[in-house]
Amino acid sequence: MYNILFIGIGKMGSPMAGYLSKKHDVSIYNRTKSKCDNWIKSYKGKVIDKLSETNQKYDFIISCVGNDEDLKEITSIDKGCLNSLKEKSIFIDHSTVSPRIVREVEKNFKNLGVSFLDAPISGGQAGAEKGQLSIMIGGSEKAYESSIEILGSYGKKIKYMGTSGSGQLTKIINQICIAGLVQGLSESIYFMKQTDLNPDDVLEVISSGAAQSWQMDNRFKSMVAGKFDFGFAVDLMRKDLSIAFAEADTHGINLEVTKIVDKFYSDIQDLGGNKLDTSSLIKRLIN
Repeated sequence: MYNILFIGIGKMGSPMAGYLSKKHDVSIYNRTKSKCDNWIKSYKGKVIDKLSETNQKYDFIISCVGNDEDLKEITSIDKGCLNSLKEKSIFIDHSTVSPRIVREVEKNFKNLGVSFLDAPISGGQAGAEKGQLSIMIGGSEKAYESSIEILGSYGKKIKYMGTSGSGQLTKIINQICIAGLVQGLSESIYFMKQTDLNPDDVLEVISSGAAQSWQMDNRFKSMVAGKFDFGFAVDLMRKDLSIAFAEADTHGINLEVTKIVDKFYSDIQDLGGNKLDTSSLIKRLIN
């Protein structure tokens, strides 16, 4: 049994921390305390009010926060836990942030004898709730090997990708793929709606061929029905794509199609769809 601190009890972090609490001594922290209060009603663990309360007792510190600034805050000297971690502990960050900030934070932790892994996740809220996330990991391979059991609590595919930042680079690739897939799926459903074809029949046959994808299997029917409340919001997708564009610029890469899809997501925001899930991209076509 390990002592674990989980930072960020949102739609993803809450079930992930819940899986850990089945086998380990888990403490949780969230800036919005009501989320911690709700978590405690369902799972066994403790709530801490300040990150300075870590008091060098945790073997693993795991975070799942929103962006670069959030990660900087929770790992800072003033507001975060930077100076409160015990030597040889491992900090695992599941946020989607820039490779640049990951390397900066990793360097700060290394100076204190703490290992830092960038470990972004894919699979959405449903994957977190089912404990079936894909996890792509950068950082110390030794720290990764020491973390496999922990990561296996909520991950079905866990892959070490390389040195610090490699996990985030892999997540960028993941998000580029999703953007193109959802746009293609949106256009195909829009096309289908102009015909007399039965949607269930269409899905049955094309999902058994080369067009099959996770997005098709999990979002085709809900997109046809106009339901877009499945967790990963448009605002978050645009944040992730902004990271992709910034990193692409450093490599001289022009993500032409992804930029077009990003503009389409901006259109969804203009329609008030900031919090709708990413499959809401179809709303540009059918509304």
